Amino acid sequence: MLPYREARMLTAADVSFAYRRRGGPDHRVLDGVSLTVRRGSVVGLLGPNGSGKTTFLRILAGVLPSQSGSVTIDGRPIAEMSRRELARRVAVVPQETHSTFDFSVIDMVLMGRYPHLGTFELEGPDDQAIARDALAATGTTALAARAFATLSGGEKQRVVIAGALAQASDVLLLDEPTAALDLGYQLEITALLRRLNHERGTTMIVSTHDLNLAAALCEEVVLLKQGRVVAQGATEATLTSEHVRLLYEVDADVQFHPLAGHLTVVPLARTR
Repeated sequence: MLPYREARMLTAADVSFAYRRRGGPDHRVLDGVSLTVRRGSVVGLLGPNGSGKTTFLRILAGVLPSQSGSVTIDGRPIAEMSRRELARRVAVVPQETHSTFDFSVIDMVLMGRYPHLGTFELEGPDDQAIARDALAATGTTALAARAFATLSGGEKQRVVIAGALAQASDVLLLDEPTAALDLGYQLEITALLRRLNHERGTTMIVSTHDLNLAAALCEEVVLLKQGRVVAQGATEATLTSEHVRLLYEVDADVQFHPLAGHLTVVPLARTR
């Protein structure tokens, strides 16, 4: 275990946010959400549609400003950081990635080096080496010369993660990393993220609807409903059938699976 693993890294304190509505009341999507992420840990954000998960990730990334509360990295408010400086600390893997231009895979990954380059500075040998290391870490070296648009969904997701690794940030934010992937690619991405955490100590916050992904990957989970935290803590203690019923109005069987080595969640029926 890494010696710095217990150090607090990213903290959100009483974060609230509401979207403005023309001619009507504001739509509050986050209400006093707090979170502390330890360096080298993997934390899952779970909750139904409209619970505020993606908005919260965007605030953690500095894309949206919190309307109350604060977000700090190593004790420093992200509101005080420039976009370039924040990008050196936080990288984002969005739910969907589209390339308007016909970029190659290596070009897509090299874009992750932008926060480390000066104005009008081009990527140098060190940047190329970091990008190729990121490709190797995600098993996409053989795809380097391919056009990004020609890749499968699972290949694209691995390349986007490689770009985030090349950004050399401290925290990786992932929004639904296995959405729209088939079962094989879901297992592949889960294994990749677990390996990156174990081998590189990559700190991750993962927003997902996939409760089994959270069970397999996350040490801790935060459960959001209607913009509020209803529970948070160690995954095995927090991801329970009672909490699944509270979040999703679904009865589920939640058991430790000895072959999988983690909890598994089997939905059984709607409760209403």
